Amino acid sequence: MTAVWDPGLVSAELVALTRSLGERSRDLVVLAEGNTSQLLPDGRVVVKASGSNMRTATAEDFVVVDVDPLVELMAGPTATQADLTAALDAGEHGGRRRRASIETLVHVAARAFAPTAYVGHTHPTDVVGLLASVHAATAWERHVYSDEAVVIGRPLFVPYATPGIDLGRVYLEALRRHVDIHGELPTLVLLGNHGIVVNAPSPAGIEAASEMAVKGARVRVAAYAAGGVAPLDTAKVEEFFAREDVIERRARLGGTGA
Repeated sequence: MTAVWDPGLVSAELVALTRSLGERSRDLVVLAEGNTSQLLPDGRVVVKASGSNMRTATAEDFVVVDVDPLVELMAGPTATQADLTAALDAGEHGGRRRRASIETLVHVAARAFAPTAYVGHTHPTDVVGLLASVHAATAWERHVYSDEAVVIGRPLFVPYATPGIDLGRVYLEALRRHVDIHGELPTLVLLGNHGIVVNAPSPAGIEAASEMAVKGARVRVAAYAAGGVAPLDTAKVEEFFAREDVIERRARLGGTGA
């Protein structure tokens, strides 16, 4: 089976991160929106189950999936949404159908390129507002303040695709292009008309980039209202990225230490 239900493999850290991102006061998700995942030592991924609420998640609200078969499914031209639904099905346990999130491919795609420990996907209202606007594709093309550059690095914009197999295919190719150009996964991915995905080595990194994405959206909206964004100079930002103190600060904020 591609997917199995095994609460014993779900870490306390993943459950805590999921609940934290699901807090109502943060306005990152509502109802059963959003999902999180963690990479296991054996290369499989623990991902939130479909229909589960992040705010009240327990170890029983996750499914374990194999990466390679799902990457092959994404990359193949003939796979259908029905094929994906079947692949994510971990069977019935305790009177409930356990199926990995419809957005599992977003989590799997990241692990096709790098062993990132955690992935967090949310739908912050402030960010989705911009991603549903005429500015969606260009809003994050350039940084607008220095701490944003430190925390989120070089973000990636992915145009809207229907969640499921369609999004998986578009997302996988977008990540491939980004990695080819920059040699690393993006910390922050912006999904048009949808939400954000954060790739990080720790729960702290997921929290930091998610919060900074929300602040970035608010800053941009304020700047547009004041007449337009005056972004940072791209060349200066690249020099900034290369500074030893900035590299050290990014590591700390990402939860990996100095």
